[in-house]
Amino acid sequence: MASILVTGGAGFLGSHLCERLIDRGDEVICLDNFYTGRKANIRKLIGNPRFEVIRHDIVQPIYIDAEQVFNLACPASPEAYQSNPIKTIKTSTVGMVNVLGLAKRCNAKILHASTSEVYGDPEVHPQTEDYWGHVNPLGPRSCYDEGKRVAESLCVNYSQAHGVEVRIIRIFNTYGPRMDPNDGRVVSNFVNQALRGESLTVYGDGKQTRSFCFVDDLIEGMLRMMALEHDPGPVNLGNPSEYTMIELAEAALKVTESKSEIDFRPLPTDDPRKRCPDISKAKSLLDWEPKVDLLTGLTRTTEYYRALAAGTESLP
Repeated sequence: MASILVTGGAGFLGSHLCERLIDRGDEVICLDNFYTGRKANIRKLIGNPRFEVIRHDIVQPIYIDAEQVFNLACPASPEAYQSNPIKTIKTSTVGMVNVLGLAKRCNAKILHASTSEVYGDPEVHPQTEDYWGHVNPLGPRSCYDEGKRVAESLCVNYSQAHGVEVRIIRIFNTYGPRMDPNDGRVVSNFVNQALRGESLTVYGDGKQTRSFCFVDDLIEGMLRMMALEHDPGPVNLGNPSEYTMIELAEAALKVTESKSEIDFRPLPTDDPRKRCPDISKAKSLLDWEPKVDLLTGLTRTTEYYRALAAGTESLP
């Protein structure tokens, strides 16, 4: 049993991680400012004697003890992180300094959740961890892209200067239950538009590609990365199966049994044309690869959104 701090613990990924940690017997401190995190995501854990919730923004220093830290605190959907770009970049820079300072004081191992967005609109495909990326430092996505790149640099420098034991993962598109239906991400958009009988919004010609990893697979990769003894990363975690937006829309229509049509819109600024991980490093270091196929994952996600609409699942 370990004492573990999860920043962003009431978010989509954080809440699933907290559940896995509690299920295996750990003591968990969930830290969240509830900017995008939701109390409904962690309501099943409230009252568990090994689970504690603290409302706090990591941009402000925090003084608590933990043996391990999973740093997931940051808005992750384009709609959320672009709605307050200064807050977003401060979370990834000032907030990262505070979390690394906590890990230094506690002599705690820390896993930082970085992102495939550090690759920008990539000129290398699929993306490997040694690729430096192709990022617009002044564009509308830069608050997130560049913030996460600085956060990785901070992790490496705290490791070299202070001996902090860091782990860095780069998360590619992940989906599943508890994704906010209004977060603007493509899976939540498509499934909920289909369930409502609305046209599915596809940007550009729909031929841009993404990979989609189900949340259960992603959490397993995170736990294996934290347990790793030596390599600090970065390590790509995502599904190497690549789908066009049109193919994803068709899959959403299939699992929802919807007759909705596709509505094409102009492509947003700096939207990547291709995004797909090379997970060779994850396979060799972690013995990890995704197990849940897209249709199975979309079906489970659709069940969640149907329950949400029916009131048997709720958002605060």
